[in-house]
Amino acid sequence: MRTASSRSVTVAVGAVLGAGALLTAFPFLWMVFGSVKPRSESVADPPRLLPREPTVENYARLFGELDFGRYLGNTIAVVLISMAGVLLMAMAGYGFAKFRFRGRAALFFLVPATMMIPVQVTMIPAYLVLDGMRLTGTLIGIALPGLVSGFGVFLFRQFMTTVPTEMIEAARIDGAGEARIFWRIVLPLSRPIVAVQIVLAFIGSWNSFLWPLVIAGDERLYTLSVGLALLTRQIATSPSLQMAGSTLMVVPVLVVFIVFQRHIVRGFTLSGLK
Repeated sequence: MRTASSRSVTVAVGAVLGAGALLTAFPFLWMVFGSVKPRSESVADPPRLLPREPTVENYARLFGELDFGRYLGNTIAVVLISMAGVLLMAMAGYGFAKFRFRGRAALFFLVPATMMIPVQVTMIPAYLVLDGMRLTGTLIGIALPGLVSGFGVFLFRQFMTTVPTEMIEAARIDGAGEARIFWRIVLPLSRPIVAVQIVLAFIGSWNSFLWPLVIAGDERLYTLSVGLALLTRQIATSPSLQMAGSTLMVVPVLVVFIVFQRHIVRGFTLSGLK
């Protein structure tokens, strides 16, 4: 009786979760299927989920007529530049976790304190600094303000405190330098939190909208998010074309998250141990 009852509960819970998953995924499925509909089907009444005559014409128009190939290249370049910030945050987190120096506590207090400052407050000072460095209107200028974040340094520090200090000391006794210890011991042990930061850096750079719009100054430097916003004024209302642009924005983020999902969960779990 207990076995049958427990199976019934498991089936019921599974059915509820499955229904919730389908309900959550429905807008995503509507977007993907809508991106391959011709315009006549996208404005049809009543609407249909599945296209009768699927087409890739909308994607061809994005890359052929609307210069989305350039926007995609700019976005990928900004993402790759931002990936260098993951290494910088890992170095900073390692320094706060395993080195003892004067003023360490005060400096580390400033790290989470920066998370309380809205991005909009720092936008004008960041623009003036980059303008003085003649980096406005460049892809480096778009990527530079998001290169390092206080949240990233905080996560790395929390995770790296779990790395055994004895292991590091043993490596120093064997004659290993600090750079070799970081690359060969600390960084490999920190793969879960590195995966977390790669995903966060990717999402932040990929979805960035306001800063590229402000700093670019030239439409040729716009990113995908800005290009997607331009669809509403570049062309007449076309739901299927807008769905294609939205799919181009969302699918890469989803793929990256799925690839690193196991490491993300483990990284967030272990970063809170100490």
